[in-house]
Amino acid sequence: MKKKIFLPLLIIVFVVSLLGCSNNKNKTEEKPAKDMKPITIGVMPDLDSVPFIIAKNNRYFEEEGIKVDIKHFKSAVDRDSALQTGNLDGAVSDMISVALLNDKKFNIKMTSQTDGGFKLLSGKNSNIEKMDEIKGKSIGISKNTIIEYLTDRMTSSSNINPDSINKVSVPQIPTRLEMLKNEKIDMAALPEPLASLAALEGNKVLSSSDALNINAGVLIFTQNSIDTKKDEIKAFYRAYNKAVDYIGKEKKEKYIDLVIKEAGFPPTVKDSLTLPKYTKATTPSKSEFEEVLKWVKAKNLIKTDLKFDDVSDSSLIK
Repeated sequence: MKKKIFLPLLIIVFVVSLLGCSNNKNKTEEKPAKDMKPITIGVMPDLDSVPFIIAKNNRYFEEEGIKVDIKHFKSAVDRDSALQTGNLDGAVSDMISVALLNDKKFNIKMTSQTDGGFKLLSGKNSNIEKMDEIKGKSIGISKNTIIEYLTDRMTSSSNINPDSINKVSVPQIPTRLEMLKNEKIDMAALPEPLASLAALEGNKVLSSSDALNINAGVLIFTQNSIDTKKDEIKAFYRAYNKAVDYIGKEKKEKYIDLVIKEAGFPPTVKDSLTLPKYTKATTPSKSEFEEVLKWVKAKNLIKTDLKFDDVSDSSLIK
């Protein structure tokens, strides 16, 4: 009788063991955690960095078996230099940088869209109340970046020639905000959350990327990193999507202090901070990229005839 009972029990244990191995295999999907290489990501002082901070703090990266190092930059120039010198695998970036870097034969790919926003503001003591009053006025921007692209799109949408305003190059985003506050410039184009902080302090919102439904922000990876760390990047995106889910269901008060500290936002931004509706990793807009190409070509910033499919890779988010 004991032998008859023992045999079925042995079979059950064997089946459960197989199922356990199968589940573990699905959990790590591509590689055992010990074989995963670290990934370094560059972020800017904007809201696109929030899911990365949440993923790291909530240990979603660890759950996926990868180590992610988040590097903070205050200007697009410094971020792109770090990419080109091999100090970053990927970065929160924009389609303009994608076009410029690939034109220089530095092979990077757009892998997903990001969700941050931008605003064009006038100083609180200026007499600029609306877009048709900006001609001849000074505006702080970062030349040949998403900031200038959006500034031109905002002005053009109001039937104003972008060349009719005085563009002042201020690459460092915090410095641009300070110059607006100290009345060194009439206007500034700023990313969120610094844009909303500026509005809270009395500066006037003239236009925004959200109002015009423009989204040229993307997450990028170097082709070398895609070739050598494909499984790691896929794991990174699984963690990213977990963070998006978390932000969507949890109250902002639960994590906002951490975000402000880690992102290096001014503490005063807490009262004005409105997060965008973050979406799980999705393919960047082809139509928006074509608008970007028109802009960079019109400014003679690139010579290469780039195609969307040549500078994007959606396989990493599937």
